[in-house]
Amino acid sequence: MVTVRVWSVALPIIAALVSLFAAPVAEAATPRIGVVLMHGKGGSPAGSVAPLASALELEGLLVLNLEMPWSGRRGYDVDVATAEAEVQAAVRSLRERGAESVFVAGHSQGGLFALHFGGSHAVDGVIAIAPGGNVASPAYREALGPSVEQARQFVASGKGAERVTLRDFEASRSVYFITTTPAAYLSWFDPDGAMNELAAARGMNPAVPVLFIAPTGDYPGLRKVKQQVFEALPKNPSTRLVEPSASHRGAPAASAVVIVDWMRAVASAARVGAQMIPARVGLAWSI
Repeated sequence: MVTVRVWSVALPIIAALVSLFAAPVAEAATPRIGVVLMHGKGGSPAGSVAPLASALELEGLLVLNLEMPWSGRRGYDVDVATAEAEVQAAVRSLRERGAESVFVAGHSQGGLFALHFGGSHAVDGVIAIAPGGNVASPAYREALGPSVEQARQFVASGKGAERVTLRDFEASRSVYFITTTPAAYLSWFDPDGAMNELAAARGMNPAVPVLFIAPTGDYPGLRKVKQQVFEALPKNPSTRLVEPSASHRGAPAASAVVIVDWMRAVASAARVGAQMIPARVGLAWSI
């Protein structure tokens, strides 16, 4: 929300300024917003994120609800770098369609990937909804350690492009098996790689604000680390921690209103910052 502090300007001058700047400021409050939305592990665009996508579209936002490599259908069919390229292409598409501000949002593993993406790509904000899938956590290391080592051996022996069956893990379903290439697998499951949650949080671009959504009914493991991950984010005046009363799967739908409000506030602040009022006016803007 934009507020105006008046230093020492006479009332008649203030009235004139209101008339002069009312139209530009009103216009600045509603820039066109685009959102790239990503589902969670094993999910799809038609799953938990679908109600959020619909809510955003009803608010007039441009939305691209992507099917990511970790979907149930795709099964890690490409590596992390290719997934980044897919999201970057979506960001470009939204800008070409007229979006002045573009945000990247994700649920669960999509939220973690959004944090990773925001560390090295130009976006206006990141929305991490119940982010999870931290491959550096003790549970992941224990469950997937043998498969990670096996993938390393395949890659080292020149067999990184051969399709093999390896382990995956999720708190709600324990260990299960996926078929992919060792090279792609290693890019996703290396504990020191892209899906290391603390590293992704610390690596965020400080200029990019984050809306970190931690539902009160989230999985116990995610509730346990939420404060640590949030505090690892670089300081940004627009970064927020929100804790809706919802389950892990229900978090996207339950957060729709706060997501829309936050994106509009961030986008409007950026627009106001780009349209500086002359210093002689004697007004100071604060966000």
